[in-house]
Amino acid sequence: MAIFDMLPVKFSLFTSSILNTSTVVAITVFVTLLCACIVIGHLLEENRWANESITALLLGLVSGGVVLLVSGGKSSRILVFNEELFFIYLLPPIIFNAGFQVKKKQFFKNFSTILLFGIIGTIISFCLISLGAFLLFKRLGLTSLGIKDYLAVHIEHMKIVFAAAIGAIFSATDSVCTLQVLNQEETPFLYSVVFGEGVVNDATSIVLFNAVQSLDFSDIDVFTALKLLGTFLYLFCTSTALGITVGLLSAFGIKTLYFGRHSTDREVAIMMLMAYLSYMVAELLSLSGILTVFFCGIVMSHYTWHNVTESSRVTTKHSFATISFIAETFIFLYVGMDAVDIDQWKESSASAGTSLAVSSILFALVLIGRAAFVYPLANISNCIKRRDGDKIELRKQVTIWWAGLMRGAVTIALSYNQFSSSGTSSSTVYPLLITSTIIVVLFSTVVCGSVTQPLINAVMLRNAKPTTSDGTDFASLDDLRLLFLENGGSNDASGNQEAPRSSGFRLLMRYPTHTVHYLWRKFDDRFMRPVFGGRGFVPVVPGSPTGAADDQTS
Repeated sequence: MAIFDMLPVKFSLFTSSILNTSTVVAITVFVTLLCACIVIGHLLEENRWANESITALLLGLVSGGVVLLVSGGKSSRILVFNEELFFIYLLPPIIFNAGFQVKKKQFFKNFSTILLFGIIGTIISFCLISLGAFLLFKRLGLTSLGIKDYLAVHIEHMKIVFAAAIGAIFSATDSVCTLQVLNQEETPFLYSVVFGEGVVNDATSIVLFNAVQSLDFSDIDVFTALKLLGTFLYLFCTSTALGITVGLLSAFGIKTLYFGRHSTDREVAIMMLMAYLSYMVAELLSLSGILTVFFCGIVMSHYTWHNVTESSRVTTKHSFATISFIAETFIFLYVGMDAVDIDQWKESSASAGTSLAVSSILFALVLIGRAAFVYPLANISNCIKRRDGDKIELRKQVTIWWAGLMRGAVTIALSYNQFSSSGTSSSTVYPLLITSTIIVVLFSTVVCGSVTQPLINAVMLRNAKPTTSDGTDFASLDDLRLLFLENGGSNDASGNQEAPRSSGFRLLMRYPTHTVHYLWRKFDDRFMRPVFGGRGFVPVVPGSPTGAADDQTS
């Protein structure tokens, strides 16, 4: 906001004395740009090469350049980036709405693949990127970075030193930008896998980032890797459990008290506040707020949303989506404007060749790190799956790899968090890493984001087959066999009854995803919904929800 402090004093006559002039002008500029992004995004709706995130990013770049010219080459930072502001106010509504709007049946059908990519894949990418950064940056002469900024492997002593800065920062896929170039109706499998992997990927990267910060690198021993793994599993499991717990509490409270009989505003407010509370409690307990609010959104959409009045259902659904949309657009708009901040480039004394080399290395490591887990893990998943329709074909693997290359606001925020405070020995290196991160984010978002949809059209839709590979229903044979679990067995043609335990065990081993889904539905209908509400179990009272069918299938 520095450039607006130079505005004529008489301009302040048009604003209230209790408001800062530069703040009012900055917010006015951003609101105007947000409106422009919405209008341009609407006009480019049918364009396969552009989406709203790219539009906001490019508009931010142009606006930042104009402000830079108007200010005479001085800083164009209208709003100073604050990673705490990003994580506290902008990110929660985006992640919550992602969990609230997700198609749960498709998501959990591919949950094993999502976890495989989002957790194991992120760890693989984290290790490769960190190791590559340590080796390649050292050759460029960037040796002033501390050991905590790399992952170094000392084969002689068989010790692995985990330090998250580079690895964790660039392991975070931008799920927001990714989903804007995927269509759930055309490619439901890719949508659910890339979406789920992106959210879990972001959460995993932040969990790794926080976990490594808690390690004592002055006393490294052979148990360092195990300690990191234990810390990660603790944070991941407790964060997920907290989100589910808060979601169930909101469902039970709204079902029991039934705010809607007096005021629909109260039940809408309690849903929003409970969702935000889950994120803040997670951050207060040093857990992963992303995972917590994501699973809180899933639980709320499954139970709480059905316990409110019909008018509140419409209100909450559109309110969450609108707030998330504005936050997403604001983030990309600011990233674009922040990229042309002249002060950041002045602080880095590196040459243009060094900056280009560092940015190229980082993006190359992202390419290699993602390819190193997408293709092997996809083939491992194919070996486990028995049905050909459930296997991930090579063309799908290529699309998953490409669509996940985009890096966005989470990468920017983590980079500022790690490198914004410069020390005496690294004051020129840290600004270089921040500017290099911005270059990678801009390049990956614009190039990868604009090519993803044409790639899907060329590789996926053009070669699409009328199969049930992306379907959400079980095969008829599976439906019949799943009934064996409920009926206790089946009679064959000769009248011999099959052992129920053996049938159930074989079914679980052969169709684990379908069997777990069936057992969960039985448990949910029998125990969970009578207590926490949900579709079909809401008490019928005057003015209560009717339990009408909705488009959020569970």
